Amino acid sequence: QVQVVESGGGLVQPGGSLRLSCAASGSIFNIFAVGWYRQAPGKERELVAAINSGGIANYADSVKGRFTISRDNAKNTGYLQMNSLKPEDTAVYYCNYRQYSITWYDYWGQGTQVTVSS
Repeated sequence: QVQVVESGGGLVQPGGSLRLSCAASGSIFNIFAVGWYRQAPGKERELVAAINSGGIANYADSVKGRFTISRDNAKNTGYLQMNSLKPEDTAVYYCNYRQYSITWYDYWGQGTQVTVSS
């Protein structure tokens, strides 16, 4: 089994920055991908950014140029650097950790709250 733990959320003023982390432990394989999703109250969960096993990243239009996704293969960890935060970025952020062993398996973190407010 795989455990996924997110950290780094909190309260920040508009224009500020936060860095989220997503660490996986347990039965880990070498090939993995990480996606960050968010869900605001009353809205559906949406993909914010993802990075595949080859290190290729993609972003939602709403965060391009402000957010950067990265990974540390040695630590089985993904990161989301969030800069120039806006009130509309307020949401619970979830990490999706995918790893490959014959097929892809998905694991989710518990979510971390990000609140952007003055």
